Amino acid sequence: MEVFARAVATGSFSAAARQLNMTPSAISRLVSRLEDRLQVRLLVRSTRSLTPTPEGEIYLAEARSLLDKLTDMEARITDGAQAAVRGPLRVSSTVGFGATVIMPLVPEFLKLYPEVELDITLNDSIIDLWQERTDLAIRSGALKDSALKARPITLMRRLVVVSPGYLEKHGTPERPEDLRGHNCLRYNFQPSEWEFADPETGQTLRQVVSGNFLGSDGTILRRICIEDGGLMKTGEHTVADDLATGRLVEVLAPWSPKEPEKIHAVFPGHPHLAARIRAFIDFLAAKV
Repeated sequence: MEVFARAVATGSFSAAARQLNMTPSAISRLVSRLEDRLQVRLLVRSTRSLTPTPEGEIYLAEARSLLDKLTDMEARITDGAQAAVRGPLRVSSTVGFGATVIMPLVPEFLKLYPEVELDITLNDSIIDLWQERTDLAIRSGALKDSALKARPITLMRRLVVVSPGYLEKHGTPERPEDLRGHNCLRYNFQPSEWEFADPETGQTLRQVVSGNFLGSDGTILRRICIEDGGLMKTGEHTVADDLATGRLVEVLAPWSPKEPEKIHAVFPGHPHLAARIRAFIDFLAAKV
């Protein structure tokens, strides 16, 4: 099971062999024996990659769950909670939050748990944890997949920012509807509307926006925004330094939602959460 799971995770027999200190041919033979025993094909092999078949996906999900349970059991037998925190851990985070908040904490986490093999991907797009084989994702907003679980780790205020140079050329929007006449930089995986709150009633308002650029990475939108390219709506942590130095300024502050968004650690809803996943979530909740 471990050989098969590692081969899928690394994408090749050669990479799995290096991690397990085996030869690629030995990895291939073990996977072939597994397929012969089950009488079903688990992997589609090509010269560049390994792709699980539908049956392989089912086997992989069950194998990972069993391997996690085995790791925890061995740790309890050796009477060391620290020993349970080991193995590969795949984490996905939004680019801004990951770069400014999570990455500075990584060295400390790895010192605490040196047997964890941490693999972090920064991506602002919506991902499928199951399809991407990701153990944990850091995301904001409501949880939509009932098969997932989430734990809040911090709060984040969303705001609209723009460069002083842009405001000199195009004027300052005073109300959300003023955005109709402005160039708004947007994420390409979100609806083309921004959410606000009426400063008097607190009622939620949604304003349709448009502009000449859409992207999947907040750092790209931020760069264009700094270069007088338009307005962007983002998390405060992403532009904290820019606001402090004056590269960007906040607009429409009275219309920003009064309640900050929750940042969640999102993970598959297995009955038994692997110790390494639990340790990373606990670490973030304590440090962020």
